[in-house]
Amino acid sequence: MRLPNTYGNTLHNERYKVEPVMITPSNKSDIVLVVDDSPDALSLIHDTLEAANMDVLVALEGKQALTIARRIRPDIILLDAIMPNMDGFETCRALKADQSLASIPVIFMTGLSDTDDIVRGLEAGGVDYLTKPIQPNELIARMRVHLSNARLSNNAQSALDSMGQYLMTTTYAGEIAWATPQTYALLAKARASSEWQSTELALQIRLWLAHHPVVGNVLKLSGLEYPLALKMMGVTEQKEVLLRLEDGDKPAGPALLKKELDLTDRESEVLHWIANGKTNREIAEILEMSPRTVNKHLEQIFPKLGVENRTSAAGVALRVLSAER
Repeated sequence: MRLPNTYGNTLHNERYKVEPVMITPSNKSDIVLVVDDSPDALSLIHDTLEAANMDVLVALEGKQALTIARRIRPDIILLDAIMPNMDGFETCRALKADQSLASIPVIFMTGLSDTDDIVRGLEAGGVDYLTKPIQPNELIARMRVHLSNARLSNNAQSALDSMGQYLMTTTYAGEIAWATPQTYALLAKARASSEWQSTELALQIRLWLAHHPVVGNVLKLSGLEYPLALKMMGVTEQKEVLLRLEDGDKPAGPALLKKELDLTDRESEVLHWIANGKTNREIAEILEMSPRTVNKHLEQIFPKLGVENRTSAAGVALRVLSAER
């Protein structure tokens, strides 16, 4: 719905100067929530976004923005920093604390230009920071980038959810940032309450990460009725730790390959890393053996699996590993 321009000749307001911008229409309209206590700013930004074929929601302060976002989830949020009652920094932290809204990219759009304010906005969870007066071409370009990145991230998480992966990401303080439904189901099976996750689990992860575990290292969790373990999978671009939750009652990784494919310990370890896309040289470094020894193990693995090359062997291993998930 178009915001009425009832504030005189606002198009010539120097503080919120907006210049004409050429927009290429898209088939799908993105939903943008603009949060600003200035009617002039809301009106001008609204016109810019509407010209870009975006659906615009408006809020005058933080609490109203949270209410709107929970009712109609926006694709991106433009947020002023200085507002009455709940300022933009507090609003952004509240958005990021809500699991259903945390993945929405937030761009700060404010007159504050000091470095400390910019850092404060990014630390609150903002993905970008624009200072007024806003340049429409720059605003739209930055929004397109963050919208694209958010879609890629959401698609990746949806794919992981549908594949039944027991994956989660945490901060270095041990707090769960994201997890698949299967991960939460396995935690529930172990009677790991929300309180336990935010205290005991976070503490165990934090202490473990302090020792700088490498990919493949495993942490056996304590204090649960059902045995669970966490396996280090790497670090994401968002500097969060990627972990896989493993059922302690079931063999996993190399142990599962050994059991299901009748392999030796070393053969199952080599095949495990083949399935993870590692080269012979990388496997040799991980397992502390020579590349020649890796080749020797592969020569024994192929006939046992009834295959002729590493690609086929990796396919067999992946089918076994995915079946237990």
